[in-house]
Amino acid sequence: MASQQDRVDVRGTVWFVAIAIGPAWLLSVPMFITGEGLSWSGAPFALTAMMLMPAVAALVVNKWISPSPKPLRATGLTNPGGIKKWWHYALLAWFGPPIAAMLALAVGYMLGVYHADWTGLSGLAERSAPEIVGQPESQTVPTSLALTQIGQIFLMGWVHAVPALGEELGWRGYLTKALLPLGQPGAFLTTGALWGLWHAPILILGYNYPSVPIVVAFIMMICFCVLVGTLLSWLRLASGSVWPAAIAHGFLNAAAALGGIFSAAGHPVNNVHVGLLGWSGWIVLVLLILVLMLVGKLPVKLPAAPKAGISKGVSRLSRKG
Repeated sequence: MASQQDRVDVRGTVWFVAIAIGPAWLLSVPMFITGEGLSWSGAPFALTAMMLMPAVAALVVNKWISPSPKPLRATGLTNPGGIKKWWHYALLAWFGPPIAAMLALAVGYMLGVYHADWTGLSGLAERSAPEIVGQPESQTVPTSLALTQIGQIFLMGWVHAVPALGEELGWRGYLTKALLPLGQPGAFLTTGALWGLWHAPILILGYNYPSVPIVVAFIMMICFCVLVGTLLSWLRLASGSVWPAAIAHGFLNAAAALGGIFSAAGHPVNNVHVGLLGWSGWIVLVLLILVLMLVGKLPVKLPAAPKAGISKGVSRLSRKG
């Protein structure tokens, strides 16, 4: 008989997807009804609540639908050895996303889709012009403002990591592990695709890709979620904890501001082409995945599941004639 590790828990997985997606989509309804979309005053609260739904789904499934003896341990919220086992992955999750975001901007610049002013910061000066008009040393203001905003990215990512934990506890904490019987590539691809579709209502409202038809926005979001989700899943499985993935997710969100800091005046950032969300940034994500594969870190080498025994701690013995 196949063990729990040998097959996908279809019942738990289906319920997880239903609970993670259904209520999240319902939370977006007021943004449609009011006609104000993402500018609705209650949108920040609705979006935060949406991010919590995957965590709710994971805990409900592990507690009541497919009960786990240790629900928090099963999702990676706790782990044997605690933070000592994954603190170095947390450092990578802290600094890695901003570095990857800068590399994505550099690739976009080299391909001609990102118009940057690396030193003059003319785009930042243009957007902050009302603040600096009449100041005698206005030329120094964009630099100071840029340094302030970059510093905020490395701090505010920790704030973003709190709601990001709501997503990661579900998508990487529960679903990726639940789908591992499909193989790691299958688990990463399926989780990423579902995560991308989870964004459907806010994509319709113009989130991330407002300049392209909705079908294109869906395709781009799914591609992005599969690629970045593979890296987040690697953090989850390699560290044995969901916390590094949540931290990385938080800093990915915070690092999105880098494109605006270094843009040239008159050239607003278009997520379709620029940054990790854009196709030019996907080159960086693909290269990072390839590097992990080349150094033998992906797929993750997971500990073998213990064989079933007669009772706890007793191995099953074969009887010889």
